[in-house]
Amino acid sequence: MAAYVRSVLCLVSREQRSFLTSDSGRVVVAAKRYVRGLRRRPVAVLFPDDEAAPVAKSCRPAEQHVQRERKEPAAAERLEGRGPVEAKGREHAPAKYAFSNVTKDQVDGLRFERALPGDKRLARLASVARSRTFREQQGKILLEGRRLICDALEAGASPQMVFFSTVDRLRELPIDKLKRATLVKVKFEDIKTWSDLVAPQGVIAIFSRPDPSRLNFANTGHSVPLSLICDNVRDPGNLGTMLRCAAAAGCYNVLLTKGCVDAWEPKVLRAAMGAHFRLPIYPNLAWGDVESHLPKPVTVQVADSGCGRDRSRETEDLQVNVSHKPSKAGDYGWVSTRRSHSNVRHEEYDSDSDSDNEGLSLPRIDAKLYHESWAQSPTALVIGGETQGLSLEAAELAERTGGHRLFIPVVPDVDSLNSAMAASILLFEGRKQLLKLMQTSGKKWKADGQFS
Repeated sequence: MAAYVRSVLCLVSREQRSFLTSDSGRVVVAAKRYVRGLRRRPVAVLFPDDEAAPVAKSCRPAEQHVQRERKEPAAAERLEGRGPVEAKGREHAPAKYAFSNVTKDQVDGLRFERALPGDKRLARLASVARSRTFREQQGKILLEGRRLICDALEAGASPQMVFFSTVDRLRELPIDKLKRATLVKVKFEDIKTWSDLVAPQGVIAIFSRPDPSRLNFANTGHSVPLSLICDNVRDPGNLGTMLRCAAAAGCYNVLLTKGCVDAWEPKVLRAAMGAHFRLPIYPNLAWGDVESHLPKPVTVQVADSGCGRDRSRETEDLQVNVSHKPSKAGDYGWVSTRRSHSNVRHEEYDSDSDSDNEGLSLPRIDAKLYHESWAQSPTALVIGGETQGLSLEAAELAERTGGHRLFIPVVPDVDSLNSAMAASILLFEGRKQLLKLMQTSGKKWKADGQFS
């Protein structure tokens, strides 16, 4: 307050000095030069010499404030290593001022997009991947999880879109193989919504439906001349387990007939654990096309989960001949040697029809224990589904190629083995017999399906 009063008194004294009186009594106003300096500091006002000192002193804080505001941007520019010209184009700063590998829309030199609210691409593609019709029409499949996606990329599958929740999840994949794919960063909640897994890994990829003839399989050098034919296998878990066993046993290829569940269904993919990218799988084949995918000559063996003889009679026979080894397939619970329509079924065959099937002659196939010698040449094993069993075409192919009906002995009162478990037992037994044959004979298996 005292400072304010002093400034007012100073101003009044100046105004009084400006009024002078002449000899005639008239008041003469002395012209004072109040000059506003048109310089870099327009706030300062220049007064006459005798009044310049106090005015400059009062204006010093304002000048210091202006200078501070002018110096702060320059200091910030010096700290960032940029001059005034570079600061003007700060939005287009070079990449060296960014982080080492990751920028706003880039990771390791690969650009990605950020899904905006309302982006429906993930929902649309996930819905398509769950429908077999759309998978076949659009030629797309959905793969989820780091391991499955890496297996597909290593085999040469073509990715179209990859949805990931964090940059670290994307870095777990081989980045160099994703250059042609569209990368989209989405929220983890969106991936969790469309995931089939209990604990989603935060990455989902859409691939083009692979062509088995164009994939690169790493384990071809360990394969044996053994093919698996799945006939009317409709359970996704069973089919996936069979594919996994076929890959582990080193099968030459896997053939899926019409009537099987789609090999690219999400449940089959999870159960197979990457077997789709370890050996060729040919789906949806007619029986006329099956033989074209088999080596020549080939022997086709079949295994069926048909019921055996009457269980009560079987039990009596086993009690009487407890010390004798059973010699017929009907003495075991895996298959039956009776020539009945229940042993050989076909999806479109109606056993109650009276028109054309009364005189139907079923193929005659000899039975054989699973551990006996049955894989002494390029071999194909047919596994029937648990619901429909073997089709008529499978039995005819086995009869035409000199094959057998293989069976696995089980204890009485047990209906049969699971089809996937039976396939695993028979496949590994066939591999053991083929490897023993190659060791004893000195023959080598060629990739074209022949021994040398």
